Amino acid sequence: MSLDDEAVARLYREHATALRRFVRAATSNADQVEDVVQETILRVWKRGPETENMRGYLYQTARHVIIDGYRRRSRRPEEAELGEDGPAIEEDQFDRLLLRVVMEEALARISTDHRNIVVALHYQRLTAAEAAQSLGIPLGTVKSRAFYAAKALRSVLDEMGVGQP
Repeated sequence: MSLDDEAVARLYREHATALRRFVRAATSNADQVEDVVQETILRVWKRGPETENMRGYLYQTARHVIIDGYRRRSRRPEEAELGEDGPAIEEDQFDRLLLRVVMEEALARISTDHRNIVVALHYQRLTAAEAAQSLGIPLGTVKSRAFYAAKALRSVLDEMGVGQP
């Protein structure tokens, strides 16, 4: 599938903000962010992929652009001595970063009640009783919402094309 100019513009409008956030977290060089985003969009435009999870494909492509840039710079030590920084995170940390970005997006797509339960139980590591007290709801409601929050989150992640391990 070849992407025309309008498709590329739409791709940029829909995904550039999230892509910038991902790249900013993945590199220590703030000047590099827009270059990586533009190179990512350019590569995707050239390839014209047929994918149901375009955001995931963009993140993966951005990851490759960052790694390629790091490798290019490390082959030219004289440029590295002029102050260009290497990647702020190791290659294996990209997966954790990508997971964090995907989870933030998935959490934004579920209801506030479900999101609050997930945050309290998972991110704040509260017990069900502590979450009930913190949120001002009965313990039974916490347990029920936790069950339905997990179902809603799984549904959103499936919709986003994130498979189970």
